Amino acid sequence: MGFSIPSQGCTYWNGEAMQTVDYKDFDETPEAVASATATAARNAAHLARLLRERPYSAD
Repeated sequence: MGFSIPSQGCTYWNGEAMQTVDYKDFDETPEAVASATATAARNAAHLARLLRERPYSAD
């Protein structure tokens, strides 16, 4: 079993297809981005707890 976690993993608004709206032009973070970021953070914390309880063997 192998996996990797990017050191600077992030979520962002990619925009609607064929549109010219840029993420930096928004006044607020879109809900889809905020939700995905929160889910990624919860998943990372859950994985960290699991690995602390049962470290993955390097053997």
